[in-house]
Amino acid sequence: MSEQDPVTGFAIAVVREEGKWRCTAMESSALTELDAAITELRKTRSTGAVFGLLDVDDQFFIILRPGPGGVQLLLSDSAAALDYDIAADALDVLRVEAPADYDDEVWPEGALDILADIGLPAPELQVIVGEVDLYPDEQLQIIAQRCGFADEFGKLLDAMDSMAQ
Repeated sequence: MSEQDPVTGFAIAVVREEGKWRCTAMESSALTELDAAITELRKTRSTGAVFGLLDVDDQFFIILRPGPGGVQLLLSDSAAALDYDIAADALDVLRVEAPADYDDEVWPEGALDILADIGLPAPELQVIVGEVDLYPDEQLQIIAQRCGFADEFGKLLDAMDSMAQ
């Protein structure tokens, strides 16, 4: 993906504090620069869970969760690293080689248990990631529903869509 090509999609910070969910839009740079997304999430102050959901060009998604010991992340399809710098950066963080070429299989890389403590065990997230008939935004909607913040997630996406038009 060259610098001239605009990247579409969305980047959302999700916070759970005192039993309530809050979703906020992240800067558009979070879709192209992994460091920008991590930095923005680290600036989000919360006593509860903080993580980011990135839908990059409707091709793949990344879940990011900064913590005191570093960043946990999940890249939904490692082959995206062949076309997108942010996906290649994610694999670098994970210390995983990018695939040599495209494959019909979707190979997620990273922490499938990234959301296990908030209601989405690794085997269920594996099933969602493996649903190749779904677009990344649909997969992220299922994740939001499963974790309990689907209403907040949907409202923010609707607001972002109406601002884009």
